[in-house]
Amino acid sequence: MDIVELKNVCFSYNKGTDEQIDAVKNLSLTVREGEFVALVGHNGSGKSTVAKLLNGLVLPDSGSVTVDGKSTDDKKDLFGIRSVLGVVFQNPDNQMVATIIEDDVAFGPENLGLKSGEIRQRVDWALKCVGMYDHREGTPHRLSGGQKQRVAIAGVLAIKPKVMVLDEATSMLDPIGRDEVIKVITRLNKEEKMTVIMITHFMNEAALADRIIVMNDGEILLDGGQEVFKEEEKIRKAGLRLPMPAEVASALNAKGLDLPRGLVTIQQLADELCRKE
Repeated sequence: MDIVELKNVCFSYNKGTDEQIDAVKNLSLTVREGEFVALVGHNGSGKSTVAKLLNGLVLPDSGSVTVDGKSTDDKKDLFGIRSVLGVVFQNPDNQMVATIIEDDVAFGPENLGLKSGEIRQRVDWALKCVGMYDHREGTPHRLSGGQKQRVAIAGVLAIKPKVMVLDEATSMLDPIGRDEVIKVITRLNKEEKMTVIMITHFMNEAALADRIIVMNDGEILLDGGQEVFKEEEKIRKAGLRLPMPAEVASALNAKGLDLPRGLVTIQQLADELCRKE
């Protein structure tokens, strides 16, 4: 079942001026319930605009955006859409609204008008999901970047969305913090069956997804599973790098070693190298 649908969507910034930017051009895509999708592209490719379109922060100039059967064009549906689809943005500090961690996570459920007992249960569950329950009475400013982003994810989880969108949510983190967040997201998708749309320019992260959509200049360039990474020329043309194992394989091939394209994990690369011995 499709839970997200964009149909012939166009969106521009600075409309009607000499500096008009066509961020999204006649974009159509669907996301199935429970799917883990990576949306990748260089800066200005339109991928972050897609995140804003999905929860109604911006509305399409033409075309339609539907989430769980509700249209972002209908103001009456926006509350329902934002209860179903949660967005985690790039900078966790911009999403912190309280001075105590558990109060921050409770902000979303409180705005849904839930009873205090239900809010307590959701806050505890969300913090346990991201491994931050022991910090619940602490203050956000004492946390590392990775911990702050996990609290931001907990704040979205507490509304119990069907879809989580991560808009460059790991781009400001160090490798350890990035790994913390990715592990949480992968587990939520696999164990909680949550639909995940991860917007990123880190191709090693994208390789973890079930489906990879490559955007370029507001349009979809590639859409598929890990076989997408075999399209080395198109990926580089879009201003992106291949996952590290694929980059290593490509460099080795340039030296005369015949390795297959589309290697995306270190294990796959190691297995192929062992076969060459």
